[in-house]
Amino acid sequence: MADKKQGIDQALIRDLANILNETDLTEIEVEQDELRIRVSRAGTPQYVSAPVPAAQFAAAAAPAAAAAPAAAVPAARDNKNAVTAPMVGTAYLSPAPGARPFVEVGSTVQEGQTILIIEAMKTMNQIPAPRSGKVTEILVADAAPVEYGEPLVIIE
Repeated sequence: MADKKQGIDQALIRDLANILNETDLTEIEVEQDELRIRVSRAGTPQYVSAPVPAAQFAAAAAPAAAAAPAAAVPAARDNKNAVTAPMVGTAYLSPAPGARPFVEVGSTVQEGQTILIIEAMKTMNQIPAPRSGKVTEILVADAAPVEYGEPLVIIE
């Protein structure tokens, strides 16, 4: 017990980083007693609540960040026709579970038409088509976490 109060369990952080790799998640957060740890691929700051000072956590988290291979994050497409995520959140392809998706591959969309929803901080944000065209590819799965700038849909 005394060891846990003096510093962060680096094995726990490595285990969390491995869970990210195995499950293809972008972020995981755990809370145990008065300790809270978040490990993320997105480069967002990790934090820990009292009584452990954040400086100790940052030093311990550095090896975990290096443990997550960059190759596990999907490579961004270099496509000028990609509609990218304007925020971090969870992408939903339909307005409700079981409902028809907003768009499908081959659909023709009009500028301003909702193509998907990104939930961020319990708020549903409609993502409009930036231009009219044909949907040639949908790059995200329903209920998948998305990062800022991540390509979502290709509209030709």
